[in-house]
Amino acid sequence: MADYFTHFSCLLDVGTPERAVRAIDFFVDLREEDDQADEPQFHGFDLSLQEGPESGVLWIHDDESGDVEAVIAFILRLAEELDLSGLWGFEHSSTCSRPRLDGFGGGAHVIDLGARKLIGWMNTQTWLAQSLNGEDPDA
Repeated sequence: MADYFTHFSCLLDVGTPERAVRAIDFFVDLREEDDQADEPQFHGFDLSLQEGPESGVLWIHDDESGDVEAVIAFILRLAEELDLSGLWGFEHSSTCSRPRLDGFGGGAHVIDLGARKLIGWMNTQTWLAQSLNGEDPDA
């Protein structure tokens, strides 16, 4: 039996140490609400200060296997909470504990923080299949 994993490690600069602390507090509150929910939305990743208590940079990562959709949902909520703007994105990898044909790949997502929406994403497995089939993966 094979185990499948999703991994990511990325940074989000929220500008100031105060805003970073607000972000951590917001994350803790969402997690507490999630603990009572039938379908938790904000689990599947960890959040911490990247460079210590004087940093405005957050580190978003998984421990064992992460949830890309949970990261996106959190970032969209955080963008609203902190009135963030600009573009932000992250990459993720898909791995497997055994050599399986469908067990490896990855992707990337780009979010417009000001518009509070996902503006683009790609998956390497889809890109590869389209490229090998003579399709334009950018179409």
